[in-house]
Amino acid sequence: MGDERTEGDADEPTTYTAAVGEVAPVDDPDPADDPADESVDDADDDSDEAPEADAPVRRRRTPKLLIAGRVVTALVSAAVLAAMSVVSLRVDQLDQSKNTTDALAEAAAGPSAPSDDDGANDILIVGNDSRTDMQGRPLSARLLRELRTEATETLNTDTLILLRIPHDGSKGSAVSIPRDTSVMVPNLGREEKINGAYGITKAQVMEAMVGAGEEDRAKINRDSDDAGRTSLVQAVQVLTGVRVDHYTEVSLYGFYLLTEVIDGVDVCLNRSTSDPDSGASFAKGPQTVRGGDAVAFVRQRKGLPRGDLDRIVRQQTFLSSAMRKVLSGDLLTNNAKLNALEDAVSKTVVMDDGLHFLELVNQAQVLASGNVQFVTIPVEAVGARNDRGQSVIVVDLPKVHAYVESLLVPATPPPTPTGLGAADYGGTVPAAAAVAAQPAVPCVD
Repeated sequence: MGDERTEGDADEPTTYTAAVGEVAPVDDPDPADDPADESVDDADDDSDEAPEADAPVRRRRTPKLLIAGRVVTALVSAAVLAAMSVVSLRVDQLDQSKNTTDALAEAAAGPSAPSDDDGANDILIVGNDSRTDMQGRPLSARLLRELRTEATETLNTDTLILLRIPHDGSKGSAVSIPRDTSVMVPNLGREEKINGAYGITKAQVMEAMVGAGEEDRAKINRDSDDAGRTSLVQAVQVLTGVRVDHYTEVSLYGFYLLTEVIDGVDVCLNRSTSDPDSGASFAKGPQTVRGGDAVAFVRQRKGLPRGDLDRIVRQQTFLSSAMRKVLSGDLLTNNAKLNALEDAVSKTVVMDDGLHFLELVNQAQVLASGNVQFVTIPVEAVGARNDRGQSVIVVDLPKVHAYVESLLVPATPPPTPTGLGAADYGGTVPAAAAVAAQPAVPCVD
């Protein structure tokens, strides 16, 4: 997710800084229809005649099975209601612990904002490599070493996934955007690598606020972060041609904490690989990664056959595997883990105020169910140089817009990008798409 800085690297970015079913009620039979419930007249009977000596006296009684059924129903119903109440309460607590941003409202007000009626719920998932938590508190030197980010002060958004969930219930898409994609950033008035839109804007706003005499560091960080998020959302909208409906941002520290809470994420590699810059050192085959190793897994770019493309595949498979682990384990019923998750959310997650945490859980279920295809936008050229000598990825905006729009038409497969072909950029990434079809975690590079 983050960038690995090396001396004289022209490729560096331009930044500066369980479902619960219904319990059917047991029908209460009418006593008048049940012969077993008939009884002789008791002491209230006015008749002077006594029953014959050999006539059986039948007493009114409720069948034991019926009593047992009612008790079980009552107990199960109470348990279901209690469980639903607890889960609902904890989800609400998680929602209240999140940090919020007004970036979407600001981006929607801009002149370049697309129509908001495009047939899908579009959620932008952002991963950044911030050296602070979401309250602006610096991470410790030990944590920075664990995250392998202590050597750089830049802020980049190297994980960008647009989750498109069609309103008609058809299969959704998780659209990955390569970090080096060159795109017009409206508020900057020029093209930049898309992973730098946030950081460049944040740095400019911080400088302006300090120059204007602002001394409240918390306010400076908060306002500059929101400006950076707005800039990033606008750039994504320019690139994809769709309105971003919701925003979710997770830091590298968030990836670190999530994997600790869920006891690691299952992954699989086709071959052994290592990269000193990201701290990656992994053996071939299936394995479980957590903490710093999980961060290195999603950050590694060097030493992979297709560089950033293989990093995108890793991020896609990691996300799918993590969502499976969250929903198949005891996270939502384990109080200790929920407490740890709440703490992680408060430190590392930012969402727009209109996105409730429960909706995020629902989208996680969609990701884990296999009803989402993982794809990457089509590109025209890789490794091109911009006017500042930076290595960038070149795209054709009309082609990207058409491709993203085509994902909402289930009867028509997405068009195969021209130029590099689907095996390189654009179209469904085979290794990542296999996540939806295979019960086991697929092996990737």
